[in-house]
Amino acid sequence: MDRREGTMRIRAIVTALVLVPVMLLVAGCSSTGGGAAPTPVAAAAVPLSPRTFRYFVYVANTNSNNVSVYAMDAGSGALTAVAGSPFPAGTGPRGVAVDPAGKFVYVANYGSNDVSAYRINANNGALRELDESPFAAAAGPWHLAADPSGKMIFVTNYGADKLSAYSINAGSGALAAVRGSPFAAGSSPAGVALDQTGSFLCVANNGSRDVATYAVSSSGGAARAVRGAAVVAGVYPAGVAVDPKGKFVYVTNNGSASVSAYALGAGTGTLTPVRGSPFPTGSSPWDIVVEPAGKFVYAANATSATVTAYSINPVTGALTAVGGSPFPAESSPRGIAVDPTGKYVYVANYGSNNISAYAIDMGSGALSSVDGSPFPAGVRPVCVAVAAVPVQ
Repeated sequence: MDRREGTMRIRAIVTALVLVPVMLLVAGCSSTGGGAAPTPVAAAAVPLSPRTFRYFVYVANTNSNNVSVYAMDAGSGALTAVAGSPFPAGTGPRGVAVDPAGKFVYVANYGSNDVSAYRINANNGALRELDESPFAAAAGPWHLAADPSGKMIFVTNYGADKLSAYSINAGSGALAAVRGSPFAAGSSPAGVALDQTGSFLCVANNGSRDVATYAVSSSGGAARAVRGAAVVAGVYPAGVAVDPKGKFVYVTNNGSASVSAYALGAGTGTLTPVRGSPFPTGSSPWDIVVEPAGKFVYAANATSATVTAYSINPVTGALTAVGGSPFPAESSPRGIAVDPTGKYVYVANYGSNNISAYAIDMGSGALSSVDGSPFPAGVRPVCVAVAAVPVQ
């Protein structure tokens, strides 16, 4: 883990005109996954047939300033680099996200303080940067989350204590900062994720060791900015994921080798710690993802070079490690994503410059390595997202 990431600090409160903070019961995205991966609801809604959709994997390479693009074999999970890959990004790309319609890719460039936007070639997954790109952000954009409607995208700005919010032009993919953006945030905001309705936004706050939840205005802006509350997490919470049914929120605690679990109040956005939380992981858990059926959770453990897999109790949200977990990865796994079919897990290995690919046992949640894995990436791959692109 590099010094900048290992010392992330985030306060609990994000103050934003587009966000109405939710009062929480206890006083904590990506990628993506996920991180900065497509939102779980979008993934869950995608039909499985490769005759209807093509699947592509996008990886942000933070030290080579580009994005690796792969075609995903829907039958095996194997990856093949597309022609022209890798594609240029800004300086120090840190996060990557795909809009739910599978038309556009957005990359948060930590070093150049902006967001690159690309149109996806529906035939081969290649990227063409929009003429208007990149779009300005506050310092240190870190993680991204697109709302399930594809109308807005949120970007945490690690270096500026800000949250940037943009509306997405449905036709062109261009971004327009919503009024008042970037908004005041806590110290070094990192992980961000939305629920399946796009009504609630969760931000993992590293420094204050908590998670904040906010109601998102569907009109793109509320009338006033109000500070909100937060729930306690573990040491240095980093990644955040919401299950596809919108019932539970899971947060990796980078400094305490655990995952905090919360029940998400229906219609209220209140977070209540799940009994037994936090649940143990490997060392330095980074990103986290829930697969589209909402049965299993996967966390990438950077220092122990493993992936922890859990089954979810559908009633309580409690986590139980699946048989064989943790599963070996390469050096310093960071970003993690599940493909929209719910069959494969992809992990960006920051230390070994490659991507691990796993097949999910649909019954147990256990992982097995895909033939040919790991697949080469750029320098310091840190975030991964998978797109389902309609066949045209």
